[in-house]
Amino acid sequence: MKAIIYTRVSTEEQSQSGLGLEAQEAACRKLAGTLGAAETLLFTDAGISGSKGIEDRPALTEALAALRKGDVLIVAKRDRIARDMLVTLTVEKVVTKRGARLLSVAGEGSDSDGVTGLILRTMSDLFAQVERETIRTRTRSALQVKKSKAERVGAIPYGYALAEDGKHLIENEREQRIIALVQSLRKDGMSLRAIVARLNAESVTTRTGNVWQLTQVARMLK
Repeated sequence: MKAIIYTRVSTEEQSQSGLGLEAQEAACRKLAGTLGAAETLLFTDAGISGSKGIEDRPALTEALAALRKGDVLIVAKRDRIARDMLVTLTVEKVVTKRGARLLSVAGEGSDSDGVTGLILRTMSDLFAQVERETIRTRTRSALQVKKSKAERVGAIPYGYALAEDGKHLIENEREQRIIALVQSLRKDGMSLRAIVARLNAESVTTRTGNVWQLTQVARMLK
């Protein structure tokens, strides 16, 4: 029997205790040893969200491809596979089709094929998806609060600069003048390509001192 270990962390989870790759690997290797695995292989997806599909998980794809009849796919927790019930169900079907088993160090009903095990696995997958949606909602709410306070959210938008407090945005006079010029030219019926050509001809550079591209001007008008 071969033990295939799969570990995963998202970008956000990398800084949280208890979810590190090393901790996951250690727990999975311990279970593999208990099972008496003749060979143990490790596959890791680092910095990948649990909402991603199988096609966006190179290590998970390789782990599934390595499974043979009688092997086991081991994870520290089922939410390491995914925080999407459909993705987890798909993975389980692939594992079963290959004649292998999916085991979770945390248990979660993975050691039972009965009704109780099915209920525990389903509840675990459901809670993982609910937690993902809760995190998304909290993140959106936090971003809305920041926007309402004119605080920086992600990259600094064109036309603004970061205030001395490092949190709030203030208008950048030069960039605001360029925005006003572009809007005026567009209102007069000038095409985007013509606007780009005029800005570059008049040596009006971008924030980084480069020439303008069509996509930059189009994004500015949005």
